[in-house]
Parts: sequence; structure tokens; C-alpha cells
Amino acid sequence: MAFKPNREQAWEILTEYTQSEALLKHALAVEGVMRHFAELFGEDPEEWGAVGLLHDLDYQQYPEEHCHKTGEILAARDVDPEFIRAIMSHGYEICTDVEPLTLMEKTLYAIDELTGLINAVCLMRPSKSVLDLEVKSVKKKFKQPSFAAGVDRDVIRKGCERLGMELDEVIQETIKGMQKCAEAIGLAGDLQ
Repeated sequence: MAFKPNREQAWEILTEYTQSEALLKHALAVEGVMRHFAELFGEDPEEWGAVGLLHDLDYQQYPEEHCHKTGEILAARDVDPEFIRAIMSHGYEICTDVEPLTLMEKTLYAIDELTGLINAVCLMRPSKSVLDLEVKSVKKKFKQPSFAAGVDRDVIRKGCERLGMELDEVIQETIKGMQKCAEAIGLAGDLQ
């Protein structure tokens, strides 16, 4: 019987395949932001959070098979195909052909890269914190391709279009989501 992992199950699966502190913090950031957007949209924060937590499940051990290996791992555990599909969609046109269609899929696609950019912006700030971060600071760095060069700005833009939201609004809500888990992701900084 297919199931959707709860938070505890998702964390257990994640930590079985991921030991990198940076990847775990990224997973926690994406989880926090997905939970925030789920609440914003009146959706299920538990399910959205678990999808966020597991989205890079295979990245540390199988970077060349990113998303695909996650699909195999989760299918072998009898995880719901819709849950797996949501995860696979964040790699659309990068490493999968699974197009983000549902609200959850579009959100994950839009915020995954953005959390990485916001994390990098925070680490450059004197406070080292997301708690005092403003949209304009993120926008400034967003416009500098050399800053956090690994962050794909086009994916973020396309994600915002898919959601039918302005970039500024998506940045603002992503910051709010990361603020809710600032301690866990190491971005509470000097402002505790």
C-alpha cells in the first residue's frame, strides 16, 4: 500500500542517504519554505514539508543520477507515486522531463534554487542571519551573476512565472519560510 512519508519517516530516509551538513541544512531550509507556502496556499504543510525534506535525497551519493535515484529509492519503499513525482519535478529541464504541474510541484521548483541564493546572501551579511534579511538585499545579489554563480536564476524566474507570482513576492515568502527554521538551518546568526 503506497504511502506518503510523515516528517519523522522523511528525516529517517534522508539521513540514511545524506550525511553532508550543508545538504541537510539545505533540505531543512526547503522543508521550512515548503511548509510556509503550504500554509499560505491552504495546503497540507506535513506533505509539502516532507517533499521539501526529501527533494535532494540522492544528491550526495548519486549526483549523476539526481532525481532518478530518488525515484527508485522511494518507489522501492512503496512511497506514493504523486509524492515521488513532486520531488522529480524540481529537476525539470535540468535532469528530468517531469514538468511541475501541481501547486506543490511549482512551488518546489521555484524555491529550491532561491533558498540557496538566500543562504549565500545571509552568510555574507554582518549578522549572518535570515532574521533581518530584506527582499532588496536578495534582489541586489540576484542581479549579480557572479554571486552564488551556481544558483540558476532562470529556474527561479520560470518558477515564479509558473506560480503566477512576482519575483519579489516569492523572495519575501521564501525569506519568511527560512526565518521560521532559522535556528535549524544555522541562519539565526547574531540576532537570537
